[in-house]
Amino acid sequence: MKKLVVAALAALSAALAPVAPAWADGLASLETFVRSAKAGTAQFTQTVTSPAKAGQPPRVQTSGGSFSFQRPGKFKFVYTRPFAQTIVADGQTLWLYDEDLEQVTRRPQGDALAGTPAALLTSVQDMAALRKDFTLQPQPDADGLEWVQAMPKNHDGQIQQLRVGFTAQGGLAALEIFDSFGQQSVLRFEQVQLRSHLPAGDFQFQPPQGAGVVEQ
Repeated sequence: MKKLVVAALAALSAALAPVAPAWADGLASLETFVRSAKAGTAQFTQTVTSPAKAGQPPRVQTSGGSFSFQRPGKFKFVYTRPFAQTIVADGQTLWLYDEDLEQVTRRPQGDALAGTPAALLTSVQDMAALRKDFTLQPQPDADGLEWVQAMPKNHDGQIQQLRVGFTAQGGLAALEIFDSFGQQSVLRFEQVQLRSHLPAGDFQFQPPQGAGVVEQ
């Protein structure tokens, strides 16, 4: 699940064929979000569904917590249920802290987030940047949301497809991630609050005393 969030954890792109006006709102909302959302906070619930094995139903895992971001390139996912985990990108380093294991994984942020959901939420600042890595297609409205599909241009990555959902008012509401292992991860955002900036300290991470640190 961790890899799905990080590698999973949005971006998009490409030229669009003419579409019906009712389908264009999701794309317009995406463009407005990328251009205007400089920082923000939200609560989230994540549901990961793994492919069913022979004679068994699909395995479903649900988690949740809080999310915050500051463009460009800073974000934090704090999982509070069912296990305590923290993922922080401070602009240079990507940190993952597993509280139960008392282990911190650290790696250069660099290109680790390119072409991932995190690029949409925290890094790119215009649609041209999204078009470098993704092909965008508007989708029919569903579940009361306006949707945009994003297909990665890099076919060798873990993520196979993304879908981003917005409310009728243009608010970020959902992110669906489909990976190469057949897993589907759905993040639902609530209490989304956009801001001009957040305190710099929100995205600083110091490994807790006694925690092991693994370099990747």
